[in-house]
Amino acid sequence: MRISGAQMVIEALIAENVDTVFGYPGGAIMNVYDEIYKQNSFKHILTRHEQAAVHAAEGYAKASGKVGVAMITSGPGFTNAVTGLADAYMDSIPLVVISGQVPMSLIGTDAFQEIDAVGISRSCTKHNYLVTDASDLGRVLKEAFYIAASGRPGPVHVDIPKDVTAQLAEFDYTKPVELETYKPTTKGNLRQIKKAVEAIAAAKRPLFYLGGGIINANAAELVREFVHATQIPAVETFMARGTLRFDDPLLISMLGMHGSYAANMAMSETDLIIGLGARFDDRVTGKLSEFAKNAQVIHVDIDPASISKLVNAHYPIVGDVKNVLEEMVPLAKESVKPERYASWRETIANFDRLHPLSYNEEGDRIKPQWVIERLGQLLGDRANISTDVGQHQMWSAQFYPFTRPRQWVSSGGLGTMGFGFPAAMGVKRADPERISINVTGDGSILMNIQELMTAVEYKLPVINVILNNNYLGMVRQWQTLFYDKRHSETDLSVQPDFVKLVEAFGGVGYRVETKEAFDAALKDAVEKNVVAIIDVVVNRLENVLPMVPAGGSLFNMMLLEKKEKK
Repeated sequence: MRISGAQMVIEALIAENVDTVFGYPGGAIMNVYDEIYKQNSFKHILTRHEQAAVHAAEGYAKASGKVGVAMITSGPGFTNAVTGLADAYMDSIPLVVISGQVPMSLIGTDAFQEIDAVGISRSCTKHNYLVTDASDLGRVLKEAFYIAASGRPGPVHVDIPKDVTAQLAEFDYTKPVELETYKPTTKGNLRQIKKAVEAIAAAKRPLFYLGGGIINANAAELVREFVHATQIPAVETFMARGTLRFDDPLLISMLGMHGSYAANMAMSETDLIIGLGARFDDRVTGKLSEFAKNAQVIHVDIDPASISKLVNAHYPIVGDVKNVLEEMVPLAKESVKPERYASWRETIANFDRLHPLSYNEEGDRIKPQWVIERLGQLLGDRANISTDVGQHQMWSAQFYPFTRPRQWVSSGGLGTMGFGFPAAMGVKRADPERISINVTGDGSILMNIQELMTAVEYKLPVINVILNNNYLGMVRQWQTLFYDKRHSETDLSVQPDFVKLVEAFGGVGYRVETKEAFDAALKDAVEKNVVAIIDVVVNRLENVLPMVPAGGSLFNMMLLEKKEKK
């Protein structure tokens, strides 16, 4: 079949069963957009900013488990999208981002809207391409989707010069992908798996360390089976929330910089870490030389570069977490004796009784933690929770009652303010039957506020819950604790009227100062099923606790004073 490069893009998306593309057109990608106009196989959603297009594709990918797709033009179109690429790269989110480029004859001439997109994206993509011949386009696009979804997932960038989208060439999408230098190991080494199970059976204080790779691998059910069969306690990373149900007695909580006292102490006292799809990043480990000093480490990960990168693995297993657990769980059921760990479970329960995850309810204003708890009580499993970045993000991770994988969508590794709202649009597109909530702050929401127009136009009824403290809250917290209360450029007392703002875009708004008003606003927003902002006036100086100071040891936490315990 001899067709244009632009037509090839459309045919490839159809062949990959893409149902949604988020994007923003421009001169260099115009030929492709002309073909989008002619087709009806997938929905294109016009965001109001290219960064939002990529974040929306991320939210779609995280909620659906499929590859998210974004399309942008050259120059500033691409540079606006770089933050989304970097965010997806850090959090292992499968994306294909297609950008237009100036014609081949103009590359290197500083032409209008020319930028070295491939050079810029090299450090923040799993792989990237500059397609110089339309005859290569079918192969490249097929490889892009394969690379994005296989192995450790990630974003793939395909840059296409405008004249290449106009070229005619043969298109064949039937050939299998064959990449000599890219062959991910998906099956774990059986000898290593057996050794790991033997180590579990011999341990006295083992601990499951559950990471976001479990969600990517769709391995949560196997993890639940493993945990329950062995009765070994578990901690989750920020990215793994929802792997175990919030009310599972073996789930301690989230660990790390803002993890619970029990989770961080359990990690500090364990003699065997069973790491599944986690990368031992700095927000989890704290001071590396003090991290789990008495523990041996089982590390299962599909990315060989992650194993022993930061923490030495005594039992390294390279492979897809789901495939490895299919081999490991039956062996563990045969040899691991759950009663062996009874005293260990009691030790952890004592940690939790000593310093439970809690907050002080006193004060004139609503406490932000209460808002998250109340969302969970009123919506629970019916909602998917996206967040922006800051204090509200940590409170959401700490206090929302997650029940399932892919219920939690947030920016982890890059910590991108402005992520939450467009991601929540992508989540709603991927999972339309559930309520899409974006928990945000009065700082973060303004970073992609223009997407109110996108959400209204395409009837993506995201409910934005703003925990409004008139501060850049997390930065203010650090300034309070570590900079002698010098609140440099973090006061946001001058802010828009968020109710009028959302109404101007065609949504509904609520300003909330009491618990009763919050309940009424949430009920009304859910019933109306429209784009909404609930602007909740919360305590201005509330801190996220526990907190491990940067570079500090995991067991050396700043805690809520006991007298203030809820």
